[in-house]
Amino acid sequence: MGVVKAICISERKGTAKQEVPEVYLAENWGIEGDAHAGNWHRQVSLLAFEEIEDFRARGANVDFGAFGENLIVEGIGTPLKVLPVGTHLQLGDILLEVTQIGKKCHDHCAIYDAVGDCIMPREGIFARVLRGGELRPGAPIVIAD
Repeated sequence: MGVVKAICISERKGTAKQEVPEVYLAENWGIEGDAHAGNWHRQVSLLAFEEIEDFRARGANVDFGAFGENLIVEGIGTPLKVLPVGTHLQLGDILLEVTQIGKKCHDHCAIYDAVGDCIMPREGIFARVLRGGELRPGAPIVIAD
């Protein structure tokens, strides 16, 4: 079983997110107060803590949220980028469905400009909220399929 290490939100897309102590994930919407929330397929972004640590080991000084990720998760037992689209992730009562693996960036964003690289397009995943609820760091996360 994995764990949610941190939760981050921002008011604008393409910017670093700020760590917050708790959020509410609304069904078919995403994280309330986050720029990515809405009626579409990329409501919540996830990035593995292990990938952030690998990036830091190469000399980058980045905080959680630096890559525009909402949820930093650790220890789910497989790299996020190998989860098939349609995989369900259970976070307590919350249920997410993986909708996209990585993404193509057409232009460099503020994140890339600040740190010289962005791992979200190749290491991150996106999901939509099937069942919402309150979420805090420390919550368990498991692959529900």
